[in-house]
Amino acid sequence: MAGDSSADPPFEITYKNLFKDLSEPLENNFSELPVVEECELPLIDLNQLNRGDIERQTCKKLIGRASQEWGFFQVINHGISLELLETMRREQVKLLKKPFHEKETYKDLKFSEGSYRWGTPSATCLKQLSWSEAFHVSLSDVLGSGNGLNSLSSTMEQLATTVSELAQKLADILAEEMGHKTGFFRETCLPNTCYLRLNRYPPCPIYPRIMGIMPHTDSDFLTVLHQDNIGGLQLVKDDKWFAVKPNPEALIVNIGDLFQAWSNNLYKSVEHRVVANAKNERFSTAYFFCPSYNTVIKSEVEPGLYRSFTFGEYRKQVQQDVQIFGHKIGLPRFLMHQKVFSAD
Repeated sequence: MAGDSSADPPFEITYKNLFKDLSEPLENNFSELPVVEECELPLIDLNQLNRGDIERQTCKKLIGRASQEWGFFQVINHGISLELLETMRREQVKLLKKPFHEKETYKDLKFSEGSYRWGTPSATCLKQLSWSEAFHVSLSDVLGSGNGLNSLSSTMEQLATTVSELAQKLADILAEEMGHKTGFFRETCLPNTCYLRLNRYPPCPIYPRIMGIMPHTDSDFLTVLHQDNIGGLQLVKDDKWFAVKPNPEALIVNIGDLFQAWSNNLYKSVEHRVVANAKNERFSTAYFFCPSYNTVIKSEVEPGLYRSFTFGEYRKQVQQDVQIFGHKIGLPRFLMHQKVFSAD
């Protein structure tokens, strides 16, 4: 097994009741997931934005089309140095490879309570269990902390600042492609309302059907992801699951629920997941481009498919549904003509 087992959360102990119905020893339960076809996401060179008008407009249209047809795309020449991304990776590995008991009570940085997360507390069966851990950090805990002596804090602040600029640029382009004014995101998605998530997926040799992260959509406007070369990210396109081929030079961008609602379903928030790996641990860093909780999400397109709601209201509803159903329901909750959901 790769990695230091002392760093791994105690999945088997904490969730032992989820495994109790397996009639054979755990090591004998190696039912493989169906083979999933690999795909390459649309690749967009953002250098085109700095060239002539024709290339600039072509690049914007590629971003818009990928957001409509895939809900995912990848970008190169994105303005974030590979040196910074590699420094973030080293700091992230150092943090997440600490012994589990140290991560539970990590106090070197002033992260908000509950920043360290692992597993799925609400899981009632194996298919709801995520074999992963993360520090999910509000950037209000990082930006302007003045703690330049801490290399992790300094690197997170640098990365958050540069990725925030990229997310703003992409959101403005998508708004422009819709014919909307671009000021909305600069007024509502401030750096300190966004989040950075440092993910680690420990090796999972005991049950290959367990996911690293269960199928879900993101609850933000945009997510910008930097991942390693291990692979495991999968998404739905045309009602089929596809495995995303890693590209070490690219950042992955995906549309979140808020952008789908704001665009009245023009841009797609697509279901995705991470498949666990039996031998290799995987690391990724995700930046979530979010508004303040009191920001009202309302489509300018009529007739609107969704009723207006605040981001805070959306987050609260998602949390309630996870507690009741064991999974997120998301945007269907906010349709103008909402169906009735039952826990049965």
